[in-house]
Amino acid sequence: MFAFASLYTQIPGLYGPEGILPARRMLRPQGKGHWQQLWETPTLLWEAPRLGLDTAQGLELLSLLGTVLALGALLLRPLRHPLVYLLLWAAYLSACQVGQVFFYFQWDSLLLETGFLAVLVAPLRQFPNRKQAQGGLTGALPHESLPFWLVRWLLFRLMFASGVVKLTSRCPTWWGLTALTYHYETQCLPTPAAWLAHHLPVWLHKLSVVATFLIEIAVPPLFFAPIRRLRLAAFYAQVLLQVLIIITGNYNFFNLLTLVLTTALLDDQHLTAEPGLGRYKKTPTSWPKALLTTLSLLLELAVYGLLAYGTVHYFGLEVDWQEHAIHSRTTFTFHQFSQWLKTVTLPTVWLGVASLTWELLTALWRWTQVQGWLPKLRAAIQLSILGAATVALFLISLVPYSYVEPETHGRLWTGAHRLSGAVGHLQLANSYGLFRRMTGLGGRPEVVLEGSYNGHHWTEIEFMYKPGNVSRPPPVVVPHQPRLDWQMWFAALGPHTHSPWFTSLVLRLLQGKEPVIHLIQNNITRYPFHKQPPTYIRAQRYKYWFSQPGEQRWWRRQWVEEFFPPVSLGDPALETLLRQFGLQDKSPPRARNPSSALVQALQWVRTQLSPIEPPTLLWGLLGAVGAVRVMQALLVSRSLRSSPPDRGEKPKPALKKNSGAASEQASRATNNFSSSSRPARQKK
Repeated sequence: MFAFASLYTQIPGLYGPEGILPARRMLRPQGKGHWQQLWETPTLLWEAPRLGLDTAQGLELLSLLGTVLALGALLLRPLRHPLVYLLLWAAYLSACQVGQVFFYFQWDSLLLETGFLAVLVAPLRQFPNRKQAQGGLTGALPHESLPFWLVRWLLFRLMFASGVVKLTSRCPTWWGLTALTYHYETQCLPTPAAWLAHHLPVWLHKLSVVATFLIEIAVPPLFFAPIRRLRLAAFYAQVLLQVLIIITGNYNFFNLLTLVLTTALLDDQHLTAEPGLGRYKKTPTSWPKALLTTLSLLLELAVYGLLAYGTVHYFGLEVDWQEHAIHSRTTFTFHQFSQWLKTVTLPTVWLGVASLTWELLTALWRWTQVQGWLPKLRAAIQLSILGAATVALFLISLVPYSYVEPETHGRLWTGAHRLSGAVGHLQLANSYGLFRRMTGLGGRPEVVLEGSYNGHHWTEIEFMYKPGNVSRPPPVVVPHQPRLDWQMWFAALGPHTHSPWFTSLVLRLLQGKEPVIHLIQNNITRYPFHKQPPTYIRAQRYKYWFSQPGEQRWWRRQWVEEFFPPVSLGDPALETLLRQFGLQDKSPPRARNPSSALVQALQWVRTQLSPIEPPTLLWGLLGAVGAVRVMQALLVSRSLRSSPPDRGEKPKPALKKNSGAASEQASRATNNFSSSSRPARQKK
C-alpha cells in the first residue's frame, strides 16, 4: 500500500508527458507479436491504449488499483487471496518496467520478490472449522510451512549478503569500524535523530559496527536453527537493527518490509496470547523429554558462547574502565575473510538444502495424517504444486545469492543457472547487498539548483526533503520515498554526465512544468519561480556537515565547485546534452480521448489528492486502516456483551482431563467471555 501510494503521488512529474523521463518512451512497439512483446517486457501497461489511456495514465490507474487492493487486503480477510497478491505483484512489476533510473533500488526488487512469495503464502482455501492444536501444526495443511520457509530463506539472503558486501568491498570505513561516524550525516535522507546519533562517542559508533556485523553475518544462520529460542533470539536481533535504522534514516518502506520478513522466524505459540494459561498446573514430563530439553539448553548456551567468543576475538573488544568505554578493532585481514567466505558460502547453500529437505519431509509426514481419500487427494495436489514451486524458487535464488563469492557462483549446478536466466526478467529472485561502501568521507556532497532571470542574481531552489537550507531540520518522510530526492543524492556523488536525467530536470524547470515543480515543492507557492519560469538554471556542488551542539542551525556547508553550467532554453550546450543522452522526445504523444469517463475519473482523483503532502497521505491511509480495525474490534466486543448465554440453560458438564486441545481452548474462551461461568469454574 505504501509503495503504490507513494509512487502515485510522483507519476506526473517523473513519467508523465511533461515529466523528467516520460514512461511512453519505454513502450514503443517494435513489430513483435503481442505475447512475445509481453514476455520480453512484462507490463500490463501494454493494454493502456485499449482503455483510452496513455502510458502515464495507465501507470496511475495501476497505482490506484494497487493501493486499493492492498488496503482491502489489510481490512478484509477474503481479499488475502493468491489472486489478489498476484495482481499486486503484476502491477508493481509493470511499474518497474517503465520506472527507469528512478526504480533502480534494491527495495523495489525486494518488494517484487516478497510479493511473489505472498502468492504462495496466501491460502488457496480457508477452513474455518479446522481444528488446530495449541501452538502446533496438528491441524495444518501439509503444504503450509513451505512458502514460509522461502520467506525465511529470502531474509537470510538479504541479511547475510548485506553484511558480507561491506567487507568484500574493501571500504576502509567498514574495515576500520568507523563507518557510522560518517553514515548518519551522509545518508540520503537523515532524520532529526540522526543528528543526535552522529554526536555519540566514537567508541560507541565502532561498537555499533561490530554489532551490525554480528547481526548481519553471524546471526542469519540461526534462522534455520532447530532450537526455537535461537530463532526467536535471531528475530529480536533483526528487529532491533531495523528499528534503529528507521529511527535514524528515511528508508521508505524498506525497513518495514524487512520487519514483515522477520515474522517468518516466529511460530503460532509465540504469537498466541491465551489468558489464564499460567494458572494451569503443568503435567510432569518424561525423562527422555527432560533429557532432550537439557541438551537443547546446553546447545543454546554453546551457540551464545561461541558468538560472544568470536565477537571478542575477531574484533578485539577491550573494556576501558577508566574511560568507561569499550574499544574495538578488526583483527583479521581481507585475505583471511576471503578464505573464510570461500569456506562458508557453499555450506550455507547446503544448509538451505538440508533445511528445505526437512520441511518437505515434514510436509509429507503431515500429508500421511490426512483422513479420507478426497481430502488426501486434494492435499496431495496442493503439496505437489507448492513443493515443486518451492524447490524451483530455491534453485533460482541460488544464482543471485552466490554472487557474494565468485568461486561458489561458478560451482553451482548448470540447471540452476539456466532456470534463473529463463525467468530473470520477472525478478523472482534478486541479489542484495546494502550499504556496500560509505560515501561522503570528506563531507556530504549535495547538489543545489539555482535559478535566475538575468544571469547575475541567483536564487536557490529548495527541495522538500533533501538537505538545502542549513537552518531547516531534517524531515521525517518514512514510509514515502521521494524518488527525485534520492536520485539527487546519487547525482552528487559524480559529474552530472553520470546522471543523464539531470539534464531533463533542468529542461523541465526552464519550461516551468508544474508536474516536475510539484516533486520539488508540493505547495507550489513555495517554489521561488512559481509565477514565471527562470530564464537560466545552474547547479552548484556543496559539502554538508551536521552542525555542532549549541549552534543555531542543523547543517554547515562549504561550496566546492560548479556542478552544471548556466543554461537557458535554446542554449546549444543544453541541446547537445539532450541529444547526447537521447532525451529529445520530439514524437507527439499518442492521441487519447480526454473526455472518456476513465480519464476524467483519474483527473478528478488527482485533483482531490494533489494538495495533500505524500507522507501525510500515506499515514492517513494507515490511520484509516487502524480506525477501521478498532471499529471492527469494538463491534465484535459489543456483540459478545449484548448476547450473553441463557442463564436458565442447563449447565454443560465440565470437561474431562483428557479432553482435546480444541475443547480445552473452547472452555477457556467461554470462561473468559461469560461472567456467569466464573463461579462454576472456581467450584470445579
